[in-house]
Amino acid sequence: MTPAQTQHHAMVHAPRIRDDMTVEVALSLMAGARVDHLVLCDGDDQSTGLVTLSRLSVCRDAPTYTDRVRIRDVPER
Repeated sequence: MTPAQTQHHAMVHAPRIRDDMTVEVALSLMAGARVDHLVLCDGDDQSTGLVTLSRLSVCRDAPTYTDRVRIRDVPER
């Protein structure tokens, strides 16, 4: 599989979320779905990217983290 096909394949089978979801809820969803990433979607349900378990874990471990942090507020690496 080419990288483009692999990314598309991963996006088809991952749960889809909007960026207004909290990090806590996203982590819970990942645990329940047993996945290491979620597909980010805009208001029209169009895929806009991925958010990974490792990215959310780094955010959660930061000293400034609270349970109200939204996905859109998680900095890119």
